[in-house]
Amino acid sequence: MNKNYLILVVGPTAIGKTALAIELAQYFNTEITSCDSRQFFKEMEIGTAVPNSKELAAVKHHFIQNKSIHENYNVGDYEREVLPHLDTLFEQNNIQVVVGGSGLYVDAILKGFDSFPDVDENICKEIEQKYDEFGIEYLQNQLKKFDPEYYQKLNEENPQTLINQQRMKRFVGVSMSSGKAYSSFLNKNEGKRNFTPILIGLKADREEMYERINKRVDLMLQNGLLKEVETLYEHKNLNALQTVGYREIFSFFDGEIEFDFAIEEIKKNTRRFAKRQMTWFTRNESTKWFDYKTNVSEIITYIQNQLK
Repeated sequence: MNKNYLILVVGPTAIGKTALAIELAQYFNTEITSCDSRQFFKEMEIGTAVPNSKELAAVKHHFIQNKSIHENYNVGDYEREVLPHLDTLFEQNNIQVVVGGSGLYVDAILKGFDSFPDVDENICKEIEQKYDEFGIEYLQNQLKKFDPEYYQKLNEENPQTLINQQRMKRFVGVSMSSGKAYSSFLNKNEGKRNFTPILIGLKADREEMYERINKRVDLMLQNGLLKEVETLYEHKNLNALQTVGYREIFSFFDGEIEFDFAIEEIKKNTRRFAKRQMTWFTRNESTKWFDYKTNVSEIITYIQNQLK
């Protein structure tokens, strides 16, 4: 029986995961590991709602602004780094806290990913040529053709381009090379974990969730989002920046849309993203859901009852 316990705080954006994770970490005298793929990048702070200096000082955080947008970093890299990291933390305290809204990265911690066949070099070249000619729609159509069920699953994760193009190229390449659906290679060698997960989900009524999202976007603007995106404009084609809050303002800088419309698009796309996050996380039946206004003492009581 695992004597280590991993508390994972999940839920949609702007729901209050950071605040809860800090209270839980303080109560259990432990640390926080981020599972938010947007917050890994040090150049992206305001638009990704990175914990502020007071929050970071309250509890030691890991995997926050630890990468550069210029690095090629994916969920497989995260899995390889985060598991030994957690092993080290468990040596200090058998209760650890993870927080984040990136479903694939939560899955990387909980069960990991599988090995895939090599992709033929000629197929890689063909995919690149087709992508240059037809864009992301080519990748989407190919994945839909080879793996319609997995395509639908991914479509619920990302409100913008389904998923970033590098991963899409990988999915399509594996399918074309093997003649099998990419998803057929998944969950074949589910990794063993040396911890017992305790999943805590935060939720709110749709109207409340949307109001919190709209207020967060307004606060980001007050804190200098426009200036932050401006400093990143020359790198706008990097994978890390193909995300809500940045793409819309890049379009404004390009003269494609008006500023007010860009802000409304950020709010709309963030609301859509939150909806997809909830769809992703509610699939896991072991998650215990709490209203975001729930007193932390009630959540702590639930966690303590799970500790054996």
